[in-house]
Amino acid sequence: MEQVSSTGRPVQITVTDGYDLKGFKGDTPVTFIRAEFNQVVLGDSAKITVSPEGTAKYNFTCSFEFNPEGGVTLDDLAHKPVFLTMTEALPKEKKQKEEKTMILGQAVVDLLPLLEGESSFETMVPLHPVPGSPLEPLRSGVKQCSLEVKVFVAEPLLTAAQISGGNLLKVTLEAAYSVPESFIPIGPLQNCMVGLQVPSAGEKDYPIFFKNGTLKLGGEREPVPRPKKWPIANILAPGANNIPDAFIVGGPYEEEEGELNHPEDREFRNQAECIKKRITWDLESRCYLDPPAVISFQKRIADCRFWPVEITRVPLVTVPKGKSAKFEKTDDEGQLSFHGVAYVNMVPLLYPGVKRIRGAFHVYPYLDSTVYEKTKCLFSLFRDTGHNLIQNNKIGGINSPVSKPVISKNLKEDKTVKEKDIEARPRPGDVQAPSIKSQSSDTPLEVEPSLCNNPEGQQYVEAGTYIVLEIELDKALVPKRMPEELARRVKEMIPPRPPLTRRRGGAQKAVSDYHMQIKNISRAILNEYHRMFGKEAVKVGSDLDSETLEEQKCQLNYELNCSGKYFAFKEQLKHAVVKIVREKYLKTTAFESQEELQKFISELYVFLVDQMHVALNQAMPDDVQGTPSTIYTSSEQLRLFAFEAEVNENYEMATVYYEERLVREPQNLEHWLDYGAFCLLTEDNIKAQECFRKALSLNQNHIHSLLLCGVLAVLMENYEQAEIFFEDATCLEPTNVVAWTLLGLYYEIQNNDIRMEMAFHEAFKQLQARVLQAQVTKQRRTSTVEYVEEGGKADSCLGPWGITSGSSTAAVKVEAPAGLGAPLSILDEFLDDSSNLQSESHEPILSVQSQDPTTSQKPSNTFVKKIPSKKEVSKCQESSTFLHPTLYSVSQTPTTIFMETIRFLMKVNAVQYVHRVLAHELLCPHGGPSCEYYLVLAQTHLLKKDFAKAEEYLQQAAQMDYLNPNVWGVKGHLYFLSGNHAEAKACYERTISFVVDASEMHFIFLRLGQIYLEEKEYEKAKKTYLQVCKRSPSCLTWLGLGIACYQLDELTEAEDALSEANALNNYNAEVWAYLALVCLKAGRQLEAEQAYKYTMKLKLKDESLLAEIHMVQETVGFGNPSF
Repeated sequence: MEQVSSTGRPVQITVTDGYDLKGFKGDTPVTFIRAEFNQVVLGDSAKITVSPEGTAKYNFTCSFEFNPEGGVTLDDLAHKPVFLTMTEALPKEKKQKEEKTMILGQAVVDLLPLLEGESSFETMVPLHPVPGSPLEPLRSGVKQCSLEVKVFVAEPLLTAAQISGGNLLKVTLEAAYSVPESFIPIGPLQNCMVGLQVPSAGEKDYPIFFKNGTLKLGGEREPVPRPKKWPIANILAPGANNIPDAFIVGGPYEEEEGELNHPEDREFRNQAECIKKRITWDLESRCYLDPPAVISFQKRIADCRFWPVEITRVPLVTVPKGKSAKFEKTDDEGQLSFHGVAYVNMVPLLYPGVKRIRGAFHVYPYLDSTVYEKTKCLFSLFRDTGHNLIQNNKIGGINSPVSKPVISKNLKEDKTVKEKDIEARPRPGDVQAPSIKSQSSDTPLEVEPSLCNNPEGQQYVEAGTYIVLEIELDKALVPKRMPEELARRVKEMIPPRPPLTRRRGGAQKAVSDYHMQIKNISRAILNEYHRMFGKEAVKVGSDLDSETLEEQKCQLNYELNCSGKYFAFKEQLKHAVVKIVREKYLKTTAFESQEELQKFISELYVFLVDQMHVALNQAMPDDVQGTPSTIYTSSEQLRLFAFEAEVNENYEMATVYYEERLVREPQNLEHWLDYGAFCLLTEDNIKAQECFRKALSLNQNHIHSLLLCGVLAVLMENYEQAEIFFEDATCLEPTNVVAWTLLGLYYEIQNNDIRMEMAFHEAFKQLQARVLQAQVTKQRRTSTVEYVEEGGKADSCLGPWGITSGSSTAAVKVEAPAGLGAPLSILDEFLDDSSNLQSESHEPILSVQSQDPTTSQKPSNTFVKKIPSKKEVSKCQESSTFLHPTLYSVSQTPTTIFMETIRFLMKVNAVQYVHRVLAHELLCPHGGPSCEYYLVLAQTHLLKKDFAKAEEYLQQAAQMDYLNPNVWGVKGHLYFLSGNHAEAKACYERTISFVVDASEMHFIFLRLGQIYLEEKEYEKAKKTYLQVCKRSPSCLTWLGLGIACYQLDELTEAEDALSEANALNNYNAEVWAYLALVCLKAGRQLEAEQAYKYTMKLKLKDESLLAEIHMVQETVGFGNPSF
């Protein structure tokens, strides 16, 4: 055993017991254990006889010296295990000079727990049999022979600072796929190698080598999960090559961080990973990073971003037997063949909470200029330093063993033509590759001229070669806030949720509810009686004989039972009866006997009948008939009225409607959000912030409330709070595209480019995943959907649903295709309404810049892509369709994360934030100027009354999509607001002539009707207002209809329409004015005077209308009490 130096610390490995052991001869073989670490034999155990039960007690202890200053380092512990080789000592035969031994198996002890701060651990390691061994191979259901091992150090190898600040880097090389055709398995032996370098031990850089890749011809996919292997040569037992509990599990291409993770790459990757040639390694190499190395690693990623991963091929030549077992250098070895490089984007490792990146990366020819441009790296790992490693066999290079282990004679005979050193990296003191960090130095470095031509490396590009690589850290370089911390911070920033209003209850409330139900049911039965026998039957009821009354009663009972109304009345009454039983009689448990139940039912029946009579006596028929009907305005109607006032710039009336909604339902957070959006429009940011925070206090998990609080925090420059709100939103709903995009915009304001890229990339990934999920859902729910795998040429072709068909998405075929101008949605519920959106027009799709799907490199930080947009469903019957002045493009071009965010911001009137997002939309590769882009710009300038700019952008939108109804609708609004009603009329008429509606049909109808009234086209005005009254009735729609009917001398219809308008808003002076005119012409003096009184009280501003009233009053001789 080696002596432990004063500066070193011994690491003790103790093999205590063996289980389920077998030998070549006999049931009680004699065995011993040999321990090896770092290609050095640590010692042999005593020879122990195995018991008949297969157990053996070895109690064998050995150790090696851990010395971070030289010798065995933390890096060695990270990637080198302890090998325990079990050997059977066979009995000596006659005339045999030496004892014969045969190896049974090998066990592997991973020392990784020592790097996690532990000072000792125990483990049961399986004993893997060597070929021909009698030991049982690892199978389910069969006992595996194993060894019990203890590892001990006197004190932890890592200090507290190293545990908290250090890290463990794991790099797994899976395979290189679609390698050039010139790679053939016959001919001279070739060593396929991949290498990269990472900072380690502070200022030093260690290269990581993956050697001896296996060339396969393809034909089948690599199995998953499959074990990861140690990067160590000459492991005797095949099973010992596998790292315990480490597997390659693969995963969907879309979730990878590499370059070939787009839908159009799926077909190529399927072919490459199933059919084409590949080189497999499946090796995992580990590297310990101490705290200075972690800082250096983090800084270097930020500076260089892309990491060069080189790939090459080195020929191997054997020598005749009898000479030393090593490879000789030939003339061909001096020149690297097939020297390529992959550029791995390491920036995701700087994203908060990210510990692992895995993906496929294209291989390009190694050219100095290109490598330096992308990675700032001046040296080739293989050409500039690897060449020396090849020629000098004494420095732990590619072809030479580092040291010669002590092995038995049998082991010496097993040497084959392969490399003896397949270690992951040279040890400290070996020749190191130049540091990437040195390339950022200001001192010019002398390097050999760049290769102007690399024809062998170019074959990688022609073949489409890519490597699949995984880089994993034990701890994230940038910690991520925990959701609990974010939730706590949000609670600290918002006011507490107000207590809910107490609900009234008790016996008295239960009885009054019963009375109310009796009254409602009695009214319904009386109405049914009137329907069957007429209202006159009540008046002559005393003259009817008993037989007629009994017959009517039977007919009524029959009708109620046949129609199901009898059972409906019973269900209506049931809840009130249950409340009486619980609140008045306090019966909440089962009855103990049938007699007790019957007694209670009798008592309850008497009480209910008495109370029924009380209720019926209170509800006399005269009272019922004389009860005035009231029109209740719903919350959605109030929202529509508020929006009308908002668009007409009657902000005072809009405030009244918004506040009425809040008074009615103070616990409804949607009302607070709507009011906050209105305050944003009026630029009252303080009140908007109060509204959004009030909504958030009602539900702290509401995503839109969190996002709006974050937007307001940014606008008011409370950046720390904004980050909390946005991060909490992404934690609560990780699939929310808008949340990630807004977080990225926040990081842009903070000049944090790496986190900005992270957020945008995540937003793009979620948008892409949502589109794919929508396609799968549509495929399941409709039989007319045909899923088409990605091809290579249809990237610019749009299907009838606005989804890019061909290589990147699914092609959708519908028997009755939806109109291309429809406000479509990728949401599931859109399918329920899709049958109503039929179009026979062949409208052109918005032209977009053509994108070549065969682009050689698609970096992982590309965060926008042509994919379908998310639209709100347009439902003509719902007034909520017209509640938001958002310009949704009806021509469904593939959307981007920025356009989706713009729609959200326009919906809440956050115009100040929109311009920043529009800039991103303009610059992003797959976005750029589009019809919807120009529509949003026009909308923002319309709000500013900048009509010239708005018209300019609308002309641009019309050039891109001339048949888009939204373009003509907004054009109409532009001309209407600028006073050019003739042009506005033409635009509005064109808009309503389209098969598919625009997004703001309510105001298009309103303003078109107003223009018709101004031009005295009353029939057209009446028709227009009737349409909008059916779609979304309001005070203004009924008023317009009433005016049209009045001008057509249809006084009855005019009075009905004006009465509806007055019921919805009795504070509109114009409604009272026209009611006065109708009553004057109808000769109803009292109503005319009352209407005129309210007209004057509400201060009618239309002087011409007031003059017309005075003229009619003079004509009829009444109507003005002041005469």
